[in-house]
Amino acid sequence: MSIVTRLRKSRLRIDGSKRSALDMAHGRLTLIGLGFSLLYLMVGARVVDLTVLQGVLPRLNGSVAERTLEPELQQMALRADIIDRNGVLLATSLETASLYADPALISDPLRVATALSQTVPGIVYGDTLEKLQRKSRFIWLKRNLTPEEQYRILELGEPGLQFQTEYKRIYPQGELSAHMVGYSSVDGQGLAGVERSFDKLLAKGGKPLALTLDIRLQHILRREMGKTIHEFNAKGGAGIIMDVVSGEILAATSLPDFDPQNPSVATPDQLFNNITLGVYEPGSTMKIFSTAALLDLKNPSLGMTFDTTKPLKVGRHTIHDYHPENRPLTIPEVFMHSSNIGSALMGQMVGTEALKNFYSDLGMLDPVTIEIAEKGRPLAPAQWREINTLTAAFGHGISVSPLHIVSAASSIVRGGTLVKPTLILNEAQAKGGKNATNHDDIRIVSQQTSHRMRQLMRLVVTDGTAKKADVPGYNVGGKTGTAEKIVNGRYDRQKKISSFLGFFPMEAPRYAVFIMVDEPKGTKQSYGYATGGWVAAPAAGAVISSMAPLLGIEPHLTDDEDDLSFTLKPYLHDKKHQGGQLATFTTE
Repeated sequence: MSIVTRLRKSRLRIDGSKRSALDMAHGRLTLIGLGFSLLYLMVGARVVDLTVLQGVLPRLNGSVAERTLEPELQQMALRADIIDRNGVLLATSLETASLYADPALISDPLRVATALSQTVPGIVYGDTLEKLQRKSRFIWLKRNLTPEEQYRILELGEPGLQFQTEYKRIYPQGELSAHMVGYSSVDGQGLAGVERSFDKLLAKGGKPLALTLDIRLQHILRREMGKTIHEFNAKGGAGIIMDVVSGEILAATSLPDFDPQNPSVATPDQLFNNITLGVYEPGSTMKIFSTAALLDLKNPSLGMTFDTTKPLKVGRHTIHDYHPENRPLTIPEVFMHSSNIGSALMGQMVGTEALKNFYSDLGMLDPVTIEIAEKGRPLAPAQWREINTLTAAFGHGISVSPLHIVSAASSIVRGGTLVKPTLILNEAQAKGGKNATNHDDIRIVSQQTSHRMRQLMRLVVTDGTAKKADVPGYNVGGKTGTAEKIVNGRYDRQKKISSFLGFFPMEAPRYAVFIMVDEPKGTKQSYGYATGGWVAAPAAGAVISSMAPLLGIEPHLTDDEDDLSFTLKPYLHDKKHQGGQLATFTTE
């Protein structure tokens, strides 16, 4: 065998040995790879077991603090905005982080509870420590964190603390429209106002829900009411601005109010809705309705007189006038001077059944029609006797909400057809430039009676108890009211509810302004008086002075002879109007 041949065979043996070694190494690497893959699969299976099968993700167990992160939480993102009639945002939802813990992953609960209580406001050490001792794998610690709070928690580096994205309801206007807009829970459920009544609709998301409120008028109303309550050291009050053509509520304020962002810290008085839920004896504003009933049902001459020379006694009851004129009064004088005796005699002339039915037709005996749930039921006698008819004619013995007064009086002055208040904007009509109407053409009084009532209400402002509500150029008309509150079953003369309901322009009423003040105290400037004419009427005048220019309503100055109340002057017998003209105006 040649040397060349031997070398070739030797090289083949060497190459075979190398190939065998390489094959063996490849097999070992493959085996190791399979081992690592199997290990990773085991780890992955354990992760799935821990996070899903064993419930590290929250599991519903009956408590709010340990609720599941299932689809209903995510629906909070879809909750629709609430806006005013001009598109100003009243309620919206913002994305936030909420903190939860898995106690099983927290090795040192004492350290974590201490760190959280020192880092995040609102987290209490003892409460947090107790939660971290639970066997549950999911515990809420704080909902809706601020970005700064979330950053501080992240700095702790604790793997057992995690975050869940939620959506917090925000109210950009704060207290300004709290009672009408309402508020919602931390879970996004509406609890009051529009948030409650339209909870299902808002939860579906989509297009914002537009209200009839005008936040500019809301600000004016709240500002003037706040000034009046402060000036007369009052307990609270309610105010309403309404479009009497459409029934749209443009502003509604109940004081004291609250921050809808933090309703849990509000007092019961702050949460209480005086506008629709509270019912009160209205006092003399009720004379609008008893007078309208007399004019419409009996068609008397305005020159008809009622004997108010002495208190009216009915059984054990005696009816007095606050400021007695001590003389017979004509219908305009009874209304202008707000005579209880005269109004009681009017109610007697109308009759018990007829007056009760008239109030019922106006909606005064049922909860007011409005799109929120907070509605009070009027209080009226179970059985109307003669004394009930007499007292109800001047606003005692019957209790209604402020919105009852506004909507019913609007029905009287705006042509005599029933007006229903509304809080939800009809956007289709608004975009078309049309004035929505919210009534069913149900006639309450004739147009002639409506006109007469406008004249009488204008007379109250020009010559009667509401002179301080007059705003030159806007022909304001209205009616004052002062009612003693019932305390422990008896009327307390020291505790009053003073109110004024005004309309303008009175020749063709478009806007109603109502102010009610609870328990005002007389001042030096009011000569100790705390009646509607001294307390509520000036506030209504201030509201009208501010809102009219804002709405583009120009003042229209008229001569005395052109004033709506001028034709009633001959029916006034006081010294200012004496002149022998009454005899020529004996019939209508």
